[in-house]
Amino acid sequence: MSERDPHDTRSDPGAAGPQTPGAPAPPAIPLLADDASPEQKDRHWFDHVYQGDRQPQLTLRAVLVGGLLGMFMSISNLYTTLKLGWAFGVAITSCVLSYVLWNGLVTLSGNRLSRMSILENNCMQSTASSAGYSTGATVGLAFAALLLITGSHQPWQIVVPFVFLTAALGVFLSIPMKRQMINYEKLPFPSGIAAAETLRSLYSKGDDSVRKARSLLAALGAGGVVGFLRTGGQLAEQLRETGRAQGWLEALLARFRIPEEIPFAGWLAGLKDVRLSGLSFEPGVLMIGAGMIMGLRVALSMLAASVVLYYVLTPLLLSHDAAHLTVAGHVRSLTVSARGSVNPVRWAIWCGTAVMVFSSLTSVALQWRVFARAFSSLESGAGSTGGDEVEAIEVPSSWLVIGLVPITIGMVALLHQGFGISIGLGLVAVTMSFVVSLVCSRATGETDTTPAGATGKLTQLVYAVLPGAAGNTVINLMAAGATTAAGSSSADLLTDLKSGYLLGANPKKQFLAQFIGIFFGTLAVVPAWYLMVPTKEALQKFPMPATAMWKAVADLLTQGVHMLPHTALYAIVAGAIVGVAVPLVEHLFPRARRFVPSAMGLGLGLVVPLTNSLAFAIGALIAWGWTRLARDHADTYNVPVASGFVAGESLVAALIAIGCSLAGFFPARVP
Repeated sequence: MSERDPHDTRSDPGAAGPQTPGAPAPPAIPLLADDASPEQKDRHWFDHVYQGDRQPQLTLRAVLVGGLLGMFMSISNLYTTLKLGWAFGVAITSCVLSYVLWNGLVTLSGNRLSRMSILENNCMQSTASSAGYSTGATVGLAFAALLLITGSHQPWQIVVPFVFLTAALGVFLSIPMKRQMINYEKLPFPSGIAAAETLRSLYSKGDDSVRKARSLLAALGAGGVVGFLRTGGQLAEQLRETGRAQGWLEALLARFRIPEEIPFAGWLAGLKDVRLSGLSFEPGVLMIGAGMIMGLRVALSMLAASVVLYYVLTPLLLSHDAAHLTVAGHVRSLTVSARGSVNPVRWAIWCGTAVMVFSSLTSVALQWRVFARAFSSLESGAGSTGGDEVEAIEVPSSWLVIGLVPITIGMVALLHQGFGISIGLGLVAVTMSFVVSLVCSRATGETDTTPAGATGKLTQLVYAVLPGAAGNTVINLMAAGATTAAGSSSADLLTDLKSGYLLGANPKKQFLAQFIGIFFGTLAVVPAWYLMVPTKEALQKFPMPATAMWKAVADLLTQGVHMLPHTALYAIVAGAIVGVAVPLVEHLFPRARRFVPSAMGLGLGLVVPLTNSLAFAIGALIAWGWTRLARDHADTYNVPVASGFVAGESLVAALIAIGCSLAGFFPARVP
């Protein structure tokens, strides 16, 4: 028996990088035995994939161009967080834009500038991704919710270090996770795979690579068209609000626009008047593409959890609420809006978060030897042991201490000085950041979805019962903001490191590029925050669904945990039991693993709308059916096509968000 990472296309003949047209393909990378040790996996990657010392990577031009690009993307993520309630991942977007931007500069210079190597472009992508993703959402959630509560802005002397320190905290906390999740477990990190595949296609020269590149570009074009027809209405609306309406754009979208979601019959027996939020089909290709990479087990686990939530638990909870309306002290599990709409995820988020947290902690406990090995180099204070070549290029564990000590001191001091959080409670926030980063990174690795908001609710729940924090909305909110920002930053770094791992990049240099990107993002997003949202009234003009939920949870929990529905407390316990049981079963009965649902998939299926789970499952089923019908064809083209779908739609969505951000800075015309 042998092992092959299905997501590592460098195992394929001809996938080892740029080739000369007509040249023979390089030999296939030999496969590993199923029982290969972590050391053997590291050595195999170093001998057959690693390219980091053979071409430029961490260069000044890569960092500067990537940082400047990331500054614009951080502003876009701030806008989308306030407008839509989510921040888009920018790994794929940044790799394409950085390639186009630099090659455009090369052309304008008359080829006086040299083209970047693929690893330089990967490094440039890491800097841009860090600047664009690790900073914008932080401001749009915690500080926006705080503005709604207090009515006034926090001074920049508080906002700047908060944004920087929380992002840096997540980057350093990811150090012990990288080798376990990427090198040994080989978690997919679908956006990381898509970014690597996109870069390979951009640099491809061999016949086999060219065919893959063409399939990726075709899928990218299709994804871009779908993305424009789905999200172009946001730009048209923004242009209309600023007095810059474009008739041709509105006419085009009116004729060909694809809806963001298509609701389907959601009525249940006896509940025909209730409309379930998120019960719809999403006619996009981004999540379908991610599902094609994700795999059937995780995707079907998500779908199963969502179906149980919507079609089993929701009617039971609504019936339970109806039967207890007259019971004193009863807190409704589900709230029916004035329009008769119910959002089951607002209740299920507690159960889903418990599943993800406890499954992640259980997985760490079962793999304690591997994680202990990650810290072993702390004793010598060096990044390598015995002069081993692999250890020399990995981020040394000593950097974890070197980074965490000043970051922790600065973070605790900032929380105390800026928000009145005691030193002890500040240390709790830093400690919880590791748990949140672990959960976010594993969830992103398996499903390409970062549940930062859901895990933030965990922090809010903990601080609702801690002495000195209970009853204080500001403490509850900002502690959760710190842990959530760290989790997002950690997941983003590992996504980029997945790309580098597939391309053979030097992990240590890519880590530095990611860290440098935080400076650029902070420099851009803080001034943009004050310019985009000068007052509380200006903020209230945005829909800000995620921000409003953060504020609502903080208001609720600071009144006491008893304000939570008792069914939610039972759900937390049930989620914890499932989160522990599933990894234990996988560990004790490894041959039965493929028949056991994914714990992370079950948890995520409870914290995202059914429309998302359905899209992931459709993509996974397409890939499964394709493999059954034509395995060789699917092995060759599945990842490029899926990557193109993800890259195309996300790239256009990002560009439209940037356009909306720029349009929002200018006042409306006066007729």
